[in-house]
Amino acid sequence: MTMMPALAMAQLAPRVVGVEFPFGHPFGMPNDRKMQRRVLETALTVVAGATSFATRIDLDIEWPQPRGEAFKAGRPQEPSPIVREMLSNSDLLRRGATTVE
Repeated sequence: MTMMPALAMAQLAPRVVGVEFPFGHPFGMPNDRKMQRRVLETALTVVAGATSFATRIDLDIEWPQPRGEAFKAGRPQEPSPIVREMLSNSDLLRRGATTVE
């Protein structure tokens, strides 16, 4: 299962099921059992039935929210400590600092 099937294929994944879902939701919308079941059944079919290396199936299920809204909803309102530190360091580097304390 991946939201980035082209990258998975480039990494020589033997079987890929691609979905255009926001990160953190590889099997679909929370509480949408029908969507989740379809994704899971497809993944199991690919795992059990792929007859050749580099089998790729892309599901044609659309995410029910607008793309921007869905991706924003999957992010926390406040960055984690490591992300905050990385952003702080990248800002220092943009301003020309040569070392980061």
